[in-house]
Amino acid sequence: MLHSMTGYGKKSRDFNQKRISVELKSLNSKFLDLKIRIPQGYREKEMEMRKLATKAIERGKLEVNVDIKYLSADDEVVLNKELFSAYYKEMIELSKTLNMESPGDLTQAILRMPNVVMAGEEVIHEEEWNTLKEVLKEAIGEIKAYRLQEGETIENDFRDRVGSIQSLLQQVEPYEQPRVLKLRERFTQNLEEWRSHVDENRLEQEIIYYMEKLDLTEEKVRLAQHCLYFIEQLDDKKATTKGRKLNFIAQEMGREINTLGAKANSSDIQKIVVQMKDELEKIKEQIANVL
Repeated sequence: MLHSMTGYGKKSRDFNQKRISVELKSLNSKFLDLKIRIPQGYREKEMEMRKLATKAIERGKLEVNVDIKYLSADDEVVLNKELFSAYYKEMIELSKTLNMESPGDLTQAILRMPNVVMAGEEVIHEEEWNTLKEVLKEAIGEIKAYRLQEGETIENDFRDRVGSIQSLLQQVEPYEQPRVLKLRERFTQNLEEWRSHVDENRLEQEIIYYMEKLDLTEEKVRLAQHCLYFIEQLDDKKATTKGRKLNFIAQEMGREINTLGAKANSSDIQKIVVQMKDELEKIKEQIANVL
């Protein structure tokens, strides 16, 4: 089963007059791009959180947001009075030095300064950390389920579009022989006009070479094989990450489709090739989001 790199998960749990919430958001990326936003008091646990998230998510642009809300107003925040006072004195002195009027609302300005207002509990205890880990694991489980559900939708779309390419490939055959006959007729007419001016043996060799170059058998066989291989990868239950391999197969499919178009020499076949390219481009767009 395919897994999408797009996902969302959010879980919360109450602990010791606090509500611990973990929110995960992921988007597609070639590599793992992990960003964690956590309260200052939890910074010492950031590396452990990274390890948990990295092991579970594997690839994608992942944003982890940890939010701690106090259920009681008691001890929710602490004002660093000494730091507040120091900021106040410095701003007053600066105003005097620059001959400026004192700012109208120093209080609001100073409250926005770093570390003036702090959470009441800056130390995370082991029991609280264990609770946070459990919430993180639950959120990871939710985002993985989301990714799996999205992956199932993408997989069904892949199967439909590859099936469409296989069907279009079968439609090429009826137009192959008529185009060769038209070319033979054209060459025969030209040969009658040029017979006295060209070497017939050399011309015959050129015609044979040209006809061989227009043969689509190899491209059709290879494209059919690539389509089957693509489906085989979708059916593989053991592989957990398939995006890169599917991308390589899609590139090979694109090469064969482009060669079919270059050798078509038929407006009907060209129309079929354009439809194949349209289906393949939609596959490639979705592959960019597959783990």
